[in-house]
Order: sequence, then C-alpha cells, then structure tokens
Amino acid sequence: MRVKVLGSAAGGGFPQWNCACRNCSRLRRGAFNGRPRSQAQVSISSGGNWVLLNASPDIRLQIESAPELHPTGGPRHSPISSVILTSADLDQVLGLLLLREFQSFRIYATASIRRILTEHNSMFGVLGRELAQVCWHDVVPGRQLEIEPGIWIDPIATAHRYPEYVSPQMQAFLKPEEAVLGLLISAGNGGSRLAYLPALACVPDDWLDWLDGCEVLLFDGTFWTDDELSAVLRRDRSARQMGHIPVSGPDGSLETLARLKRPRKIFFHINNTNPMLDEDGPEYRAVRDAGWELAWDGMELEL
Repeated sequence: MRVKVLGSAAGGGFPQWNCACRNCSRLRRGAFNGRPRSQAQVSISSGGNWVLLNASPDIRLQIESAPELHPTGGPRHSPISSVILTSADLDQVLGLLLLREFQSFRIYATASIRRILTEHNSMFGVLGRELAQVCWHDVVPGRQLEIEPGIWIDPIATAHRYPEYVSPQMQAFLKPEEAVLGLLISAGNGGSRLAYLPALACVPDDWLDWLDGCEVLLFDGTFWTDDELSAVLRRDRSARQMGHIPVSGPDGSLETLARLKRPRKIFFHINNTNPMLDEDGPEYRAVRDAGWELAWDGMELEL
C-alpha cells in the first residue's frame, strides 16, 4: 500500500493567513528553518485507484501537486475513487465542495456525519446534482470494511464531540460515538497496518498493544503544550478541550507512547503555533531524540 501525505498542517495551514505568531512571522521573512505546510490531507492506494482520508480545503492545489492524482483517461477522469470522512469538522469536509464537477466517487462516513452534511447543509447538495454522482456508504465504529481491493479499514471512535456549527437540537439525534473516528488501515486483510489518528484527546492504556503492532503511526501533533493556543489567543480552551493530546508534558504523547517500539512514529496535523516546527529549536530536537518524525507535504510511505 502506498501512502502519500498531501498536507500535514492543522486547520489554517502554515503559515496561517491571519497569524503573526513567532513561527508564521519568521517563515514569511525567510528566517525560519522549517517547511510551509498545507492543511492535513492523506491519500492511499493499493496499486490502482486512490482513496482520500478526509477532504481538505486545500485539496485542489494538493491534487495538482501530486501527478498520480491527475486525470489520465478521457476528457473527464480521476483516479480518486473514494473519500473517507473521519469527522464533520470543516477542515475535513470543505474539500468535498471542490470535488463537485460531476465526477463519480464514493464517500465513507458514519451515519451521523452523513446526516449533518446531506440533511442540514444545503451547500453539499452540489454533490448530488446527477444520479449516482456521489454514493454514500455508512461506516460503523468497530466494524471492519474493505474500501478498495487490498485496503481494509477498522474505524475507531476517538471522541464524542461534534463541531460547533452542529446545533444542540440536531446533536440530540446523533450518536456520540459517530462524531470523530480514527482509522486502522491494513494493506490486505491482516497485512501491514497504518494507524491514522489526527485528533485524539488521550490514549487509553489498552490501545498501546495494538498501536505497537502497527508499522506506521500518523498521530495527532497539533499542539506542543496544553495551553498553547489559549496563550496566543487569550482564550481559555486547552488543547485537550479541543480534542487534541499535547505532544509534551505529563501524559502528553511523547511520554504516553514512549514504550512503542515497532511503529514508525510520525506527527501529523501540526498547528502553525507549534514550536516543534522550528528545526533549529529544542522542541524539534526533543521529538527527534524520542524517535519521532514530523510529516511534511509530499511525504511518501510504503506498507
């Protein structure tokens, strides 16, 4: 199975358009030892078609940057066969609106996420202007599913938080366990495994054994500290309250996952304020010394 990281930043990308934090300002001035990054987007393939993990707002430019995703057959064609949605967050679904040009593909999502987009957001009606333009398939946490020949997914409920734009009245009719998913992706039933966990507030102890059975871990690297964003914006929401385990500190991901020996460990979905983006900084060195990597746009993996 081939894995290509098309975008590796959290929402807003890096630099973020309206941010003058230390990282963004130095990157714009050319005084920063680190890479710019577009918003989180991963594509996977077992040899033929490609599957997108979510649909980034940067998806059009990300497709153009990846020749393997370009059309090759006929006047209208795409090797993208499917999109798997792991939440209804805008950063995960807005790219669907850019895939509206009457191209047939499948969308895999929980029934709750499907309802949010198709029953309560009229804009997503552009995906159904033709019969069979888009075919929705329900995903159930805990139920394994083959989405392409040679690509299996095991959906895992990772949070019960729906986006703020979903009204309390609607949330009353949605299942909490269908709000946010992680994915265990296998190259063939029982083959090499990739854990895709870009949004996670904590790691349950009973997850450590199966995580150590994976070949690759793409893991939530959004914030370095629990108060990182609140310190910048002077707001009181912590990283964990936003659904993200911090990288550093007690019970942070570096400490919690230190016992994992087998996987190639890669931080993904990195916020523009995160100091580990600075490859001259102590935070970056701490990450590398702990055996972790940072995902970057264009990064490729083979399983």
